[in-house]
Amino acid sequence: MHVVVATDGSPQSLAAAHHLTSFADPRKISGISVVAVIRPLASVAFADEISQPQGRAGEWTGSFREAAQRAVDAVAAVFDDWGPEVHRQVRSGSPAAEIIEAAEELDAGLVVVAAGGRGLSDVMLVGSTAQRVQHYAPCPVLVVRPAREPGGTERGRA
Repeated sequence: MHVVVATDGSPQSLAAAHHLTSFADPRKISGISVVAVIRPLASVAFADEISQPQGRAGEWTGSFREAAQRAVDAVAAVFDDWGPEVHRQVRSGSPAAEIIEAAEELDAGLVVVAAGGRGLSDVMLVGSTAQRVQHYAPCPVLVVRPAREPGGTERGRA
């Protein structure tokens, strides 16, 4: 079974990759594709919060494509020495549509996405990409919600 793991550069997407390794049997997974999608017309096409910064704190370095590639590499590193071969993809377009298309192209048996990644409002748009992928993907979708800390706050949130 091939697994598509989506990242938007958020800590939640990194946590989703770790979650997959916590329960899945790597011997039953033939390959993993880590996919990031940049939005070509968005004012902030991709924001990487999970890889090591290249410049000083708060300083923007590189292109959106480079930020997406760093996030893909950070998530792919979760699967180092875990077993299945890992492929990396940076795509351009609508995140949900591109994740669904990747799943179709790769004949994926599972898509892993994080709920509560990016959005204009944590209340209104939390998980909108995850919801679309869940409804239209050609295979099962694992939507990983952020873990709650004692006291009710979500880990990985600013």
